[in-house]
Amino acid sequence: MALLICEFARAMKKVAIIPARGGSKRIPKKNIRPFCGLPIIAYSIQNALKSGVFDSVIVSTDDEEIAQIAQSYQATIPFMRPKELASDTTPTIPVIAHAAQALHLSSTDLVCCLYPTAPLLLPEHIIKGLQKLMANPQKLYAFSCVRFDSNPYRGFLIEDETISMLFPEHSLSRSQDLKEVYHDAGAFYWGRVHAFCGGKNIFADHSLGISLPRIFVQDIDTLDDWELAELKYRFKHPTPPQPLCP
Repeated sequence: MALLICEFARAMKKVAIIPARGGSKRIPKKNIRPFCGLPIIAYSIQNALKSGVFDSVIVSTDDEEIAQIAQSYQATIPFMRPKELASDTTPTIPVIAHAAQALHLSSTDLVCCLYPTAPLLLPEHIIKGLQKLMANPQKLYAFSCVRFDSNPYRGFLIEDETISMLFPEHSLSRSQDLKEVYHDAGAFYWGRVHAFCGGKNIFADHSLGISLPRIFVQDIDTLDDWELAELKYRFKHPTPPQPLCP
């Protein structure tokens, strides 16, 4: 039985799809902006390649400049993303479903959506996600998550100078007595092709959470976020990054 599972795993394609549209407004050219010496998308491409688990590393983009830079770091651009899937409000799942269909992947193949602004991620995190999904064939997704720094059960609102607890029943609870709560780390989403193409929600009981240490997680929505991410990266990587290709 174990041999059959291994043979099935080898036959199953595993594709990294990095969604990187142009037209970012809050941080112009966000997906190719220099980050500690390299375009930020280069880190996701190189981490996917270094993991050694993918048959191909694809960038889904509508932008020619992003495509050229991605190719220079050894990613593949087999198609250009249609404009209707590259707006500010386009969700991730339809973008990945489009890529899977354009690549003619089988419903049983695996895809890893890897965000282009996840430079703190390590190849071993990607591998761990794959291993956990493969070990749980009843699950559809395995995605990166991180524990809330401050427990939201103790959170409150301030409205009209009035404080109201979100969970009044925990107003006197000690933090150490509360359940740990996690949120999406915004780094990677392993999933089965039929789940992406079927529009299955990622944040549900058919998914697995891969908890990452906070040092490897940073939302990058503002320039302040960007600077904080660079500080974290330099702390973990004192030596400047070197590209895999000339």
